[in-house]
Amino acid sequence: MTTSKEEIALADADAPYHHGNLREALLARAEDVLVTSGADSLSLRALARDLGVSHAAPGRHFRDRQALLDALAVGGFTRLNARLRAAVGDYGPVATRLTGMGRAYIDFAVAHAPLLSLMFTAKHADRSSAELRELGHQSLEIAAELIALAQREGVVREGDPARLAQVAFSVVHGLASLAVGSLLEDTPLEEATELALDVLLTGLGAADRGDTP
Repeated sequence: MTTSKEEIALADADAPYHHGNLREALLARAEDVLVTSGADSLSLRALARDLGVSHAAPGRHFRDRQALLDALAVGGFTRLNARLRAAVGDYGPVATRLTGMGRAYIDFAVAHAPLLSLMFTAKHADRSSAELRELGHQSLEIAAELIALAQREGVVREGDPARLAQVAFSVVHGLASLAVGSLLEDTPLEEATELALDVLLTGLGAADRGDTP
């Protein structure tokens, strides 16, 4: 009894990836392509070819290219939020935890710049999933919760914690963008990070300033 090409393709698509989990392998390869060639170069057919599986196999995990991009973004926010929570959960003074959270964001943003860009693009897309929007918002919530704690301890000025968290993110994200664009010139990233976080904490500080209520 002979087996048709269609039957072979379906069997290949249904079989587990011979090197492990196909979904995870697709995402890992997709992130590699994202870094080296950009999001426009991503396609399910090309990923299948790279991994040595049938072109139909990725369809079991991602209905189309956009679903793949959304999954990359979800994975990115999950990893970022885990790093932020780890920094926030560290023992020590709340000011130290704030700077640790800032470093965690900058480290992630610089190390995964193409992924971070994709994450924000996918989050703000018209058809972004509820899961993606929720994960994207969690980053701000993590920062806002720590800022609220710092306010209760008298370390951070009064004000809406979410608004203050937005401003804090703008500082660290801006620095990371400059670093990725090689725009820090001769200033080492570590030095720029420490200075930026010092300025940020000074601005957030609860110390009485004549022009601040």
